[in-house]
Amino acid sequence: MARTPRRTDQLQHASFLLILAVVSLMMAVIVWPFATALLWAALAAIMFQPLYRWMLRKMRGRRNPAAVASLLVIFFAVLVPALWLATLVVQEALTLVAALQQQPVDLAATFDNVYGMLPQAAQEAVDRSGWANMSSAQTKLQELLAASAGMIASQAVSIGSGALSFILSFAVGLYVMFFLLRDGERIGRTLLTTAPVERSISERLAERFLGIVRATIKGSGVVGLVQGVLAGISFLIVGLESALLFSVLTTIFALVPVIGAGAIYIPVGLWLLVTGAVWQGAFVLIFGVIVISNADNVLRPILVGRDTGIPDWIILVTTLGGISLLGFSGIVLGPLVAGLFLASWSILQEYREEDTRAGEEIGPITVDATGHAPDIAAD
Repeated sequence: MARTPRRTDQLQHASFLLILAVVSLMMAVIVWPFATALLWAALAAIMFQPLYRWMLRKMRGRRNPAAVASLLVIFFAVLVPALWLATLVVQEALTLVAALQQQPVDLAATFDNVYGMLPQAAQEAVDRSGWANMSSAQTKLQELLAASAGMIASQAVSIGSGALSFILSFAVGLYVMFFLLRDGERIGRTLLTTAPVERSISERLAERFLGIVRATIKGSGVVGLVQGVLAGISFLIVGLESALLFSVLTTIFALVPVIGAGAIYIPVGLWLLVTGAVWQGAFVLIFGVIVISNADNVLRPILVGRDTGIPDWIILVTTLGGISLLGFSGIVLGPLVAGLFLASWSILQEYREEDTRAGEEIGPITVDATGHAPDIAAD
């Protein structure tokens, strides 16, 4: 009979944990339509926390006005230019595809130019491989352009039809960002206190999570933006059409490790060389190798200050996996998940090493004649 209260307490505890899990799952399902908006609101609140603190000092500790002022700065200095830039990029993409459809690229003439510059042995190898027939490639290019135009148009229609959903998500993100800017530190302390793990572990995870966020956004994001701007400047100098579009593409590819900004400026430079724009193509290639590629080596140590500890191949795989699963948000979320994964395992390794050292300090435990270990008196 003495065990009944204990069993009742265990049953009540298990029931509470079950209710907590079900309610948490229901909450996740309900907020899932706004998951992307909440993610970017949280990341923006983390990155612009120094701005809020500066505003808080200027506002003499008044949190609401400081949060409103910070939100206005973020809205007009970051969000409005980003939306305007996205509109221009879509317009340039549509214009470029329409121009290529009206005046398609003559692959045969381009191939003849490149073929004429090859040595005799290379020309014979090309002839044997069958690549000299450009008619099928020209047909596939036209089909690709038609498909691209249809895809861009359908995306534009879907964006227009989903404008209300976008506006609602945008408003929710701004609203949540206000509270995360104002109460972010208090919310973080509450999560650390209530997390069902040891406090030291949760504090280590939080510290490394913030470091990974800053390294991913401040490092990769800002460096990618700078590389895109530098590429855009070189494209404008050589008079490349749709320079803004290729600049944005350079920024996006610069966020992906291993691939990098060279995935855009190298093909652009080679295309200019092939089409007879010799100095333009040479300028883009030389400027890209010397200036654009080295911007990463110069700026990342200044902006981040330390390495994230994540190998490049893991960042590449998680970035591509995040893009395939979540779209553009995966560029940021993929490396964040990888960083938390590695941080969790490294913390486990540290704890096991600490336990091993503690066991070595205590030393072997001897037993008496009865087979029992002697009692260790507490200090």
